[in-house]
Amino acid sequence: MTKNNLLSEKLNYTGISQTPTHLHLCSYNPEGVHDCNGKDIDEIIPHLQPNSINWIQIHGLQNTETVQKICQHFGIDFLVTQDILNADHLTKIEEHENYNVIILKQLTAEKDNNYLSQQLCIIQGENFLLTFVEKETEMLNEIHTALEKNVLKIRNRQTDFLLSVILNSVMTSFMSIISDLEDELEGRLLSSNPAEMPGIEEIQQYRRIFRLIKKSILPLKEHINKLLHSDNTLLHKSNRPFFNDVNDHLQFVLQTLEGCRDMISALVDLYLSNNDQRMNGIMKQLTIVSTIFIPLTFLAGIWGMNFSWMPELNWKYGYLFAWILMLVTGTAVYLLFRRKKWY
Repeated sequence: MTKNNLLSEKLNYTGISQTPTHLHLCSYNPEGVHDCNGKDIDEIIPHLQPNSINWIQIHGLQNTETVQKICQHFGIDFLVTQDILNADHLTKIEEHENYNVIILKQLTAEKDNNYLSQQLCIIQGENFLLTFVEKETEMLNEIHTALEKNVLKIRNRQTDFLLSVILNSVMTSFMSIISDLEDELEGRLLSSNPAEMPGIEEIQQYRRIFRLIKKSILPLKEHINKLLHSDNTLLHKSNRPFFNDVNDHLQFVLQTLEGCRDMISALVDLYLSNNDQRMNGIMKQLTIVSTIFIPLTFLAGIWGMNFSWMPELNWKYGYLFAWILMLVTGTAVYLLFRRKKWY
């Protein structure tokens, strides 16, 4: 049973990840990058640089006390802290006086073509950026590598540019997943090999992936537009085009998602059509067999009548004649069906 979070001051992590809570600080400026690791914010605070951008990655949310101390240090509201620890929280973007909060979902590939959804929470301030993830992710490592190499002079820009880079990485991940799904669906739909036609279990798997992506990405459409048209002081005019690029990628994912929905519907129709065709084939074969036996049943019915005088019953070759007549009749009916291409 879900409890009212406004009636409790206790923080609880609602996810399933067992990743121990640990922190990674990346302080950067045009001159270079300084890294530091720790298990608690107290180990990180001495390394925070006031004249640099301080990006703290929090991996694993098991230790709620550590998460709370981090939020308190940066002046993050208690309700936002609760949202960070709520792994089932809906996607949202909130603007506060001194920081922005972005909560979204990230999909990671698992075995058997399954995808696992994990929450990514980003808090952007004037000179700091906090990312809360439930477990380790390669996406953040790639961004850290870009900071070290100063790709696109990323170290010369403000925190909103780093935010746009992270959002773009999330969108790129969704683009990769949805493009692969689209290609697979299209291949299955256009395949001429009956053996490659998906069964009902595979179609249900496609529908689960579709619903997962839709649930993760669709709420961002309204929030991104709202963010782009706001007078947010933390989003500088020079970096707005990068958020427009994020929005373009989002629109691509949404459009491709609609195409996948149509193809999944087409696969369902194709599956039902194939089932109907198989059933029609079975009924056709049963009908042909039944039709062949109709005249044979008629003959057996005649000879089974209890009349006193039936000449062929006492005939020496009557039994043989009956078999020959039945075989000839059955063969004639069969050949008639073959000639008319009914079988």
